[in-house]
Amino acid sequence: MPHPEIIAHRGASRERPENSLAAFRRAVELGADAIELDVHQTSDGGIVVHHDPVLADGSPIAILPLAAVTAQTALGEPIPTLDAVFEATPPTVRIYCELKGVDTAAGTLACIARQGAQARAAVHAFDHREVARAARLAPAVARGVLEASYPVEAVAAARAVSARDLWRARPFVDADLVRAARADGRRVIAWTVNDAASLQTLAAMGVNGLCTDDVALARRIFPLHPPSP
Repeated sequence: MPHPEIIAHRGASRERPENSLAAFRRAVELGADAIELDVHQTSDGGIVVHHDPVLADGSPIAILPLAAVTAQTALGEPIPTLDAVFEATPPTVRIYCELKGVDTAAGTLACIARQGAQARAAVHAFDHREVARAARLAPAVARGVLEASYPVEAVAAARAVSARDLWRARPFVDADLVRAARADGRRVIAWTVNDAASLQTLAAMGVNGLCTDDVALARRIFPLHPPSP
């Protein structure tokens, strides 16, 4: 049986500063199937990879031009553009972009199109309105919804925005959810999973993806072979 997709949460964040090119390159070296990262939009429409909406000095990314943001560092590493991430990673590695800031869908999708990466990229967000915008702007790019709860109708949010992936916090993933998602033609990605027992339990449930900070551990448990579709 194919293993779940091993997704490096903000890159190999146990070994390198999160959301940095160093972390993404290390994730590739460790054998990650995919990388998850966070994107924000600058005042002039640039898309940068950074977790928080503000920089280390407290400056909001949204009010700064691209050059001012990429001139700074986070955890000692340069803040990369999303373009740079695509260019630094092999085309076989999937890139999952979490839309963190307001109105980030359009710029992120423009970058994906510019890189010719529609087949290897996907977007997801806690703000499901951004996912809906993505559906309107680029319906061919896969989408996901983030949730940290267990709604009564388990896949309603994903269905509402035609999302392929249901990103669910690990405590709210069970076999019933996986069955419901599959019956509705959707996938389940569990986050953030960093211990061996949980990785194995979730894989046995049939989740499609495991988003983890510890790619090395996940790869020891699930040796390299093609992930499930």
